[in-house]
Amino acid sequence: MPILNDVFIERGAKRVFAGAIEWPGWCRSGRTEEAALEALLAYGPRYAKALGRRRLGFMAPADVVDLRVVERRTGNATTDFGAPAIAPESDDRSVDAKEAKRLSFVARYDRLAPTVSRTFDLALMTRIAIGPGWAQIAADQQQRLTDVFSRYTISVYANRFDDYGGERFEVDAKPTSGPNGVIVSSRIVKANGEPVPLNYLMRQDGAGTWKVVDVYLSGTISELATRRSEFVAVLQRGGADGLVRMIEQRTAALRTG
Repeated sequence: MPILNDVFIERGAKRVFAGAIEWPGWCRSGRTEEAALEALLAYGPRYAKALGRRRLGFMAPADVVDLRVVERRTGNATTDFGAPAIAPESDDRSVDAKEAKRLSFVARYDRLAPTVSRTFDLALMTRIAIGPGWAQIAADQQQRLTDVFSRYTISVYANRFDDYGGERFEVDAKPTSGPNGVIVSSRIVKANGEPVPLNYLMRQDGAGTWKVVDVYLSGTISELATRRSEFVAVLQRGGADGLVRMIEQRTAALRTG
């Protein structure tokens, strides 16, 4: 008897996103629900390979009938770029810092993915990280890059959020307006009292929702600017396919520790 894989569907104006409930990162999109499910099925073997020796019981399904749609939701412009805009109800669970230490990477990813997808404008962040070269990339490759960059971003946070040592998180009550958006200043205060500045650049998306578009490490170092300097070099050497491979390799490395 085949193993059924529970899947959620998110429908945008132009594309449909399909993602596995229990297997974070196993997701694809298409112009229709049927196309999205076929793309998800086709990606199964590559997803298994990305998990490497830590497959954790994952088996790529052989037929689309092994994908069971358990939830359908209406998305937005983010959906059309191949990233989930709304967390499925079955994934809407937070993760507590004290609990993170005993959770596996996959479990942390699973818990953080809905929050990161809601809070960050991952489609815009992809375009910013790639820079001016984005306009010369074909639409289907833009879709792939947005998809892999979104998974990579979530994986980065799942990898960082792996322990708790008495830190606390503080946020300034008054954001600061700037030419590129609004800066929300915050800090992680270590157990010894040392503050680590961590500021967020936020903009309103097409629906008027405030979302994070960049993170300033130590208060001033743009995470996207750092990514862009590397991405541009890879894009020049290997094109969009080379950049996709590099990001997927980085994501797999985070997953396997």
